[in-house]
Amino acid sequence: MISRIDLRGDTLPEGGALRDLLPRAEFDVEAALEKVRPICEDVHHRGTAALIEYARRFDGVELTRVRVPAQALAAALEQLDPAVRAALEESIRRARIVHRGQRRSEHTTQVVPGGTVTEKWVPVERVGLYAPGGRSVYPSSVVMNVVPAQEAGVESIALASPPQAEFGGLPHPTILAACALLGVDEVYAAGGAQAVAMFAYGTEECAPANMVTGPGNIWVAAAKRYFTGKIGIDTEAGPTEIAVLADSTADPVHVAADLISQAEHDPLAAAVLVTDSEELAAAVEKELEPQVAATKHIEDRIKPALAGKQSAIVLVDSLEDGLRVVDAYGAEHLEIQTADAAAWAARVRNAGAIFVGPWAPVSLGDYCAGSNHVLPTGGCACHSSGLSVQSFLRGIHIVDYTRDALAEVAHHVVTLAEAEDLPAHGAALKARFEWKVPNQ
Repeated sequence: MISRIDLRGDTLPEGGALRDLLPRAEFDVEAALEKVRPICEDVHHRGTAALIEYARRFDGVELTRVRVPAQALAAALEQLDPAVRAALEESIRRARIVHRGQRRSEHTTQVVPGGTVTEKWVPVERVGLYAPGGRSVYPSSVVMNVVPAQEAGVESIALASPPQAEFGGLPHPTILAACALLGVDEVYAAGGAQAVAMFAYGTEECAPANMVTGPGNIWVAAAKRYFTGKIGIDTEAGPTEIAVLADSTADPVHVAADLISQAEHDPLAAAVLVTDSEELAAAVEKELEPQVAATKHIEDRIKPALAGKQSAIVLVDSLEDGLRVVDAYGAEHLEIQTADAAAWAARVRNAGAIFVGPWAPVSLGDYCAGSNHVLPTGGCACHSSGLSVQSFLRGIHIVDYTRDALAEVAHHVVTLAEAEDLPAHGAALKARFEWKVPNQ
């Protein structure tokens, strides 16, 4: 059901050579880019008419407008299962606690007497958020995108989610209910690359946004790449991933359950166990069989994900080697199920989010830990972060110098300007102090 990669016995290679030994899903955004380009440009030129056509072609629904009516949002919330509502409210509450703590305050540094640099944080004016609507419905992704944007102070928030034939061309009602709970009343029935294009260019119904965030399929990722530079993006999200660093103290029942929990997202989802225990590896392999048989989405998602080239049990000689492996892999979600798990977690450098010990499974982070589940995939955790309040803020430096403070450093500025053969830079200072230009 899941393959093995045995890295025992030899010295582990460094850097990219080690990464090349590890499992990873194939996710060719560049190839998809050529297919989304004409879709994006069609939305640019035809606006809402193009979105309606793509809803018919890709989603099998007939729309007359793309924006979701306010009464549909209210009705979705009114009809929401009370237990689901309570769970969403608790998820929102916890997410607000964590993200509110991420706010940055303005800070002024006195560089010299009379010379200060202030850094202030300004939210983007408008964001477009994307909530997927393919194999599963993700109201949790609505929470994870909206809460940090709101806590950052973004004034204008719009959300798009694919129209569903089952629900009369509206996004899934649980998505709409989550929007209503969060106070987001600008919602669009649009999916895929065309939704990203709607936010990037704007249409008759939807004003253009400064930034687009949220997970999606390869077409969403390709559209984000297409618009990079025109709008801000969070990340080009690929298939979801879990890596588990475990030793002989780990419970194979827990480890197998957590691998399966990510595999049920998508047939390209990655489930990776890194362990120095042959006994644990065998026990997890044995445990996967009955757990998979007892769950849902077996043939269409879980079995293909676990059997795919992106999933494996990686055997290493020691936890030190295991740490090197998980750092090279840079998982979206990394569980540490070892003795002294907190100490090992503290040494990890590359992960979207780290889950410490047996009582912090990835599923907790997906919904109610308070952390954000929009995280870097495909190894991007080695250079990128998950979605946070900072994602929606821009740092601006305010430079304030008096005449005396400028005079004190002016000769250094002139010297450096001349060293870079940019004499006009130096002249801008000389003009302020009536300096004579040499040799004139």
